Amino acid sequence: MVVLEGDGDTQPISTEEVDKSDSKISNSLSLEIFRIIKDAQQQHGLRHGDYQRYRGYCSRRIRRLRKVLKIPQGDRRHYRRRDITSSHLTSANSENRLLCVPLLQAERAWAHAMQLRQEANTEPRKKFHLISRLKKACSHAHILLQLCEESGVCDARTQLEAGAYAAWLSGALLVELQQWRPAAESLKRAQIVLEKLCAALPEDERLVYKQKVEELNPSLRYCAYNIGDESAAGDLVAMRGQGLIENLDSLMAQAKESRSGIMHEVEWRGRRVTVRPEKVRLFLIALQDMDKSIANATTIQAKIDILENVLMDCKDAISAIKDEFKNDPKLKSSSETQMSSINYLLSYMMYLRLVRTIERNNLMIQQAEEAKKNNIPMDGKKVRPQDLTRLYEIILQNYTELQQLPGFENDGSYQQEIEMELKAYKAFRCYYIAQVLTGLRRFREALAMLERCSSYVAESVKNKHLDKRILEKLRSLEKDIESCKFEVHADSVLEDEEDDEENKYSGKVYKDKKPLVDRLDDYREDTQVLTKNPNIYKLPPPMEAVPCKPLFFDLACNFIEFPNLEDKTGVSKKQGAGITGLVKGFLGWGKGGQ
Repeated sequence: MVVLEGDGDTQPISTEEVDKSDSKISNSLSLEIFRIIKDAQQQHGLRHGDYQRYRGYCSRRIRRLRKVLKIPQGDRRHYRRRDITSSHLTSANSENRLLCVPLLQAERAWAHAMQLRQEANTEPRKKFHLISRLKKACSHAHILLQLCEESGVCDARTQLEAGAYAAWLSGALLVELQQWRPAAESLKRAQIVLEKLCAALPEDERLVYKQKVEELNPSLRYCAYNIGDESAAGDLVAMRGQGLIENLDSLMAQAKESRSGIMHEVEWRGRRVTVRPEKVRLFLIALQDMDKSIANATTIQAKIDILENVLMDCKDAISAIKDEFKNDPKLKSSSETQMSSINYLLSYMMYLRLVRTIERNNLMIQQAEEAKKNNIPMDGKKVRPQDLTRLYEIILQNYTELQQLPGFENDGSYQQEIEMELKAYKAFRCYYIAQVLTGLRRFREALAMLERCSSYVAESVKNKHLDKRILEKLRSLEKDIESCKFEVHADSVLEDEEDDEENKYSGKVYKDKKPLVDRLDDYREDTQVLTKNPNIYKLPPPMEAVPCKPLFFDLACNFIEFPNLEDKTGVSKKQGAGITGLVKGFLGWGKGGQ
């Protein structure tokens, strides 16, 4: 018996109660659920979206844990289910790994569901199996939450994380079941708990919870969109541009189609066309809210990202039309009217793709012009006039493709509209080509380009049917052309004065291009020799003519008998050649008369 003294009365406490309280404090279990599953997912397949590998890891990990914790489910021949209960957590040898078993069971079922979602794109029947796996994951998550709350040995952080984990899986299941309001409530509950955890934790431990909160935002906005909040559409498109959500347009189109009816026809240039392929129908439904989403985007880059996603979906829709035309035998054997309607729909989709491409390129031009004006580099490089010229060349190529759309080559009003817009963009291109030529010190060509630019502007401004933004740009370009002409003229005059200043000291102007090695005897002050590319010796050297090899050797010379020229040269032929002549002249022996 132990007696504790205080300010007032003394109260006896038994040693057994002290031991129990100490053991309860020491046996407090803690499990960082979101950090554990995040590390496991990154290390075992989910970095590359391999859910099957992660599912196999969860199975192996559960088997090892049950073996170490001595909670097997039967032997090799017989299976006997044994769940983790509160008695396991309150026992003397309880440890944190007991909570990992239901957690990994939930993760295994969730990974299986995500694997089935990937396979359900080609096999729709697997969606039913997906829902059953998500239900199993929710069941294990709620078991984990129940263990944390009922056992009383888990700390507050573990209980909060278990509650957020269970709410998140419940929300994912309800989203698949299309129960939007309960799903939004579950996901919002999980988000609130994670935000509170993030605020209570130190700075170095917040990253995992912040990432999870950001992952929940697209699902919450999608639920709000399906409930009826139209303002959520812009947020969803912005999230998709940032890569936070996939298959957004098809999901939104399906939701809108279920509320507003199916789009069977589309009208373009006074003609109605039947829309048969499902991909095209969903794309056209999603395209209705696209302009509003682009207008709500805050930055130019966000608008560009939205348009690039639209272009990718439009490309898929065009491929669907072509596949429908190729593979459907009814279309091949049908009348010309039905064939022309399919071609008309294909031309309409190609028109949408080219128009959106031009819109995207205009945004890129606007971004480049702002960076050039503020002297800000783009992608680590300074913006040059050549870059803007290239963008305008791409736009002109797109307009050329618009002129060549099948079925509209002989449409006079259509071709006239395209031609007027084509002249407007030719004016912009000529202006930036003039800037490039000015930088190359080719002032005559630059002035010619500016004159052509002003003629294009004069023709385009007369057309009142052009877009207001293009007309405003043309009017501002008209002022820029005049100022640019004066600048080019001033630069040309200054260049002439600089040449005169140089020639004042160098004397005679030499315009020949002889290298220094060929004019060593002539003295001149040539400043070009001091530059990085001096004209000293021409490399490679010039070609020179050399004598060629004879085709045959002259052997006849050995058989020619030349005439005797002794009488003319005065030299007589000496006798006694050989060794006898040498002996005769030795010591006077052999001379005649002796």
